[in-house]
Amino acid sequence: MAERKEARDEHLLRRMAAGDEEAFGLFYGRHSGAIYRFALHMTGRREAAEEVAQEAFMTLIQIAGKFDAGRGEPAAFLYGIARNHVRRVLEREGHYEPLAEEGNLPEAIQGRSGSFSRENFLGELTRSEAVEQVRHAVTLLPPAYREAVTLCDLQERDYATAAKILECPIGTVRSRLARGREILAARLRSVSARRKKTAEGSRCA
Repeated sequence: MAERKEARDEHLLRRMAAGDEEAFGLFYGRHSGAIYRFALHMTGRREAAEEVAQEAFMTLIQIAGKFDAGRGEPAAFLYGIARNHVRRVLEREGHYEPLAEEGNLPEAIQGRSGSFSRENFLGELTRSEAVEQVRHAVTLLPPAYREAVTLCDLQERDYATAAKILECPIGTVRSRLARGREILAARLRSVSARRKKTAEGSRCA
């Protein structure tokens, strides 16, 4: 089923490159929701996500003919375009941060990379915070970690697809994902602990 879908996507891109508006509408309907959600997790703002999604598809119209099936699936090609627009938004707003160095990470997570699987990571998020609060916590990650968490955990892309979108080895995706999970988990535990302490203090007052 996935192979047939990608074959249809490739056909739509070829039609788009030839100026077929119907093909664009079909491709847009199939992928616009995922691109918007990716942009929303990356920027944390609906207005910015809408801007990124719009610009990504406008760019796609212009460069559809450059798609190379040998370098990945059509969806990965589109995500790569959206990723570039996300970076422009973050740079414009001064929110594009470099990767954290090992020594600059919170003490609670240093030396623990890889200890969270996707299942217990998402389970911890569900127990700790409401959806909007988790989304906010994700936007506080350095962009490289944010991309990995958004693609692999929030949008359930496999490592190979994420690696093609991010233009890096699969091992790098795994490393960034593990580090992103560690940072998020530590932050959410800290928030939960503070809230618990506050609640206990209110009861004692």
